Amino acid sequence: MARLVGVPLFLWLVLAEADWWALGLLVFAGLSDWLDGKLARVLNQTSKLGMVLDPAADRLYIFATLVGLTIRDIIPLWLVVLLVAREVAILPIAPIVRRLGYGGTLPVHFIGKAATLCLLYAFPLLLLGDHDGGAGTTAKVIGWSFAIWGTVLYWWAAVLYWTQTRRLVLAGRASPPDPAPDPGPPPDAASDQAGGAPPGAGPVGRRSERSRNST
Repeated sequence: MARLVGVPLFLWLVLAEADWWALGLLVFAGLSDWLDGKLARVLNQTSKLGMVLDPAADRLYIFATLVGLTIRDIIPLWLVVLLVAREVAILPIAPIVRRLGYGGTLPVHFIGKAATLCLLYAFPLLLLGDHDGGAGTTAKVIGWSFAIWGTVLYWWAAVLYWTQTRRLVLAGRASPPDPAPDPGPPPDAASDQAGGAPPGAGPVGRRSERSRNST
């Protein structure tokens, strides 16, 4: 939750060109997220809410960085379009999965985690690359490497998520409906069998037997 609160502050620091403060906040958010995840696994306190909020916080930090760096002309518009289009491409997955009864979310794939990690490394480095000097040039080269790889992996993860969703849909269509329960024998037949009458001897058989006895 603290990471989500820090998103607007991070964006304001980027727009105000307080780059070192923005980087410090980003590092603090990353370390707190790592520590929180570590403690949750050790204490076995993972929750569905955490599984939803963590990816949401990562996306919001990426979005805030995209907005800030685009306004400052550090990254081109085509990179923003590619990353936003990827998010739009996976939007229909949640309602489809929810309709199939899987809770509306898919487990985060390793490729998706790697893509997010690359982008979270790329944008701070590109922010540093906006400064003069050899360190700035080095940061820009490394940052663009992470940005390109992160974008490719981001789209690869989207393809994997759609593949997984398609398998779930096909599995749901292939599962046969539950068989109807056996209604059992009719009441007369059940009472006849319970009373010792042979199968198939119903009321007609009993009337015939009484007529023979009367004669």
